[in-house]
Amino acid sequence: MQDPKMGGNQLLSAISFLISCLISFSCAGQIYDTKNLKIEKIRENVFQHISFLKTENFGDVPCNGMIYFDGKETIVFDTPVNSQASEELIDWIEKEKDQKIKAVVVTHFHIDCLGGLAVFHERGIASYAHELTVKLAAEKGEVLPQHKFKSELQLSCGDENTLIKHFGKGHTADNVVAYIPSQNVLFGGCLIKEIGAGKGNLADASPLEWSQTVQKIKNAYPEVELVIPGHGKPGDAQLLDYTLDLFE
Repeated sequence: MQDPKMGGNQLLSAISFLISCLISFSCAGQIYDTKNLKIEKIRENVFQHISFLKTENFGDVPCNGMIYFDGKETIVFDTPVNSQASEELIDWIEKEKDQKIKAVVVTHFHIDCLGGLAVFHERGIASYAHELTVKLAAEKGEVLPQHKFKSELQLSCGDENTLIKHFGKGHTADNVVAYIPSQNVLFGGCLIKEIGAGKGNLADASPLEWSQTVQKIKNAYPEVELVIPGHGKPGDAQLLDYTLDLFE
């Protein structure tokens, strides 16, 4: 029986959202698994790659990146943490999925975002990052992304567009996020926390500005349905609220 407090349009919207969620969950699942790399299907054209950063204090830390397919083109967001995992990822995309990797986008200057960048360059794949990411990576002596942008970047992938934008400081001064409008999917990188996570590595962070930056993201993408954090499990827009509250 229809809730008398819920109008017909509201009910249809709620049913549509539920169906969308069920479809998303039915598409999800792990489809590649080695000691170096895991790949999980999030939606029909959206995948999460997970590699493992060896640390002294926290052991092997799982680090997320995103893969987006449209037609025969692919964009990768953040490299795996090292060359071996990056080789596996590129081979899986090119050989198993028969896709051409158009670009790799680095979301900030830490090693969990660009540790495998040299491999992408060796394979002829163009790389992009915020201009501050290039500057900070150079100061650390890291392999540098080839192309830089000032505030935002739009990259086509097949017939669709991906939006990469710098909203402000948070985990680092240069952190950017990537949004796929056709999928309503946000790759938040290390700027966004999974539900239940602590504040994490604050060595290069701006804790006082973090929540303001996340609020700007919420305002810019009110339709977001799926959020992939830099570490941990994806979720819905509640990840934005959780991160905002964590740093308020």
